[in-house]
Amino acid sequence: MPKPDLDRFTSRRSTVYAPNGVVATSQPLAAEAGAEILRDGGNAFDAAVATAAALNVVEPTSTGLGGDVFALYRTADGDVGAMRSCGGAPADATIENVRDAIAERDDVADWYPENRGYAVDGDDDADDLGMPFLGPHTVTVPGTARGWEATVDRLGRGSLADALEPAIRYATEGFPVSELIAHYWKGAEDIFTDDNAREAYLQDGSAPDVGERATLPRLGESMQKIAEQGADVVYEGGIGEQIVDEVQSKGGFLSMDDLAAFEPEFPDPVSTTYNGTEVYELPPNNQGLVALEALNIAEEIGAGDQPLDSPERVHYFAEATKRAFHDGHRYITDPEYEEIPPLAAESWAEKRAADVDDTASDVTFGVPDAHAEDADTVLLCVADDEGNVVSYINSRFAGFGSGLVAGDTGIALQNRGSSFSLDPDHPNRLEPGKRPFHTLIPGVANLAPNDDATDDWTAFGVMGGYMQPQGHVQVVSNVVDYDLPLQAALDRPRWRYREDGALAVEGRMDGNLTTKLTRMGHDVRVLAPTMFGGAQIVRNEDGVLSGATEPRKDGTVAGF
Repeated sequence: MPKPDLDRFTSRRSTVYAPNGVVATSQPLAAEAGAEILRDGGNAFDAAVATAAALNVVEPTSTGLGGDVFALYRTADGDVGAMRSCGGAPADATIENVRDAIAERDDVADWYPENRGYAVDGDDDADDLGMPFLGPHTVTVPGTARGWEATVDRLGRGSLADALEPAIRYATEGFPVSELIAHYWKGAEDIFTDDNAREAYLQDGSAPDVGERATLPRLGESMQKIAEQGADVVYEGGIGEQIVDEVQSKGGFLSMDDLAAFEPEFPDPVSTTYNGTEVYELPPNNQGLVALEALNIAEEIGAGDQPLDSPERVHYFAEATKRAFHDGHRYITDPEYEEIPPLAAESWAEKRAADVDDTASDVTFGVPDAHAEDADTVLLCVADDEGNVVSYINSRFAGFGSGLVAGDTGIALQNRGSSFSLDPDHPNRLEPGKRPFHTLIPGVANLAPNDDATDDWTAFGVMGGYMQPQGHVQVVSNVVDYDLPLQAALDRPRWRYREDGALAVEGRMDGNLTTKLTRMGHDVRVLAPTMFGGAQIVRNEDGVLSGATEPRKDGTVAGF
């Protein structure tokens, strides 16, 4: 197969319209899996689980059963709700225990890979060690299986077994690997060192090439067990035992008691109104408050009043987002352990907007040792003809996760625990049972909240670590402030602020615009398109369904 050019944007895409249902995600076969469920009588929630499960197979580079799952949705009955199915740290995972366990390892440097910038400095003093990026101590309780089951049981129409059937078929019968996914699959050659992991995801030690047919029979067998026995097999049965054995054999603390105690949550969403649109996000421990605060500040300073292609528009939105990041990354953690101020309040935004002017400010952000700036995962959005819209995220945090695969289950375990801090004074410090800071934020918006005659809802999201709130702000503004069609809203060149203070832009952004941003004091840097997120969006506008997909990914919109 010819090697694809991942940096070119030469194909034209249109917004997809369909009468009965639309599924938008980052891999065509996964989108079709969701559409298959809709055709067979399932609703948007059944289709969301089917699409997520299929992504576990056809895009294993970004998601898996060893991770967590989140949802934001508006039901056909008009309810706006959220699901958060992410586990916490093991009961024995204290700062002291983790530091001592890491300090005793001879292979500890492997957990701080230099190519990610987290190398060990050679000091063996346990008090000087930060949270690793890889390894058993980064594995938190996986929430995916329970979250899938809860989604179908509470909101769906079919069964979990029905939703898993397309994924099982892809895993056992095989599928051709798409372009961007083949590129990222190469990472498995380095991260997986154990035989069970390499046998699960590599063929003769190599990742599959573009167009090569791949099978994941071990993962397919695990999904079949879940289909037959329910999620209990992961949390109280044989799959859970293999997960625990894998983690403990490497020196970690995860136990069967930790798994058995886990249950998904259905928290109330947090929201704000931006230029007449109601925007809903997940509350902490996720960074949804960052997006809401940024939108509030942007409205306060009139960022959306600037011309679409102007440097002023980028500047004011970037300044708003920078301040929201500073606040969110200072305060957001598991709310059961720390009180979080009202970051989405308009009064808070008024104060934060007071010092924004026409020059770049020196505002820092980032969560120390969180390793989250450039994490990536998958997002899918579904709308059906009943009026349900759902934004659904299934993540292992960074690529293939911790580097651990549980026995012969084919389940790669997440490294979300690497977002904890081993600093006892940090709000996001490691504590038993605590959930780590989560970047993942599905979104829902009511585009006509003040018009009783119009029903206009969208579900959306933009994946990619700290790109996520910045992507939400840009996509919402593109739709709300400039009335762009959905696909055009995703196609627009993006920007993002970096922890080091640089303003990164895509190479497609107009050179004169970037020059003027430099004159405003921004340290402008061009990055590859894959660094600017993976967006999906669907809309139900008075019964007319539409959807768009990320041009920087392999995905598509399946409609019928």
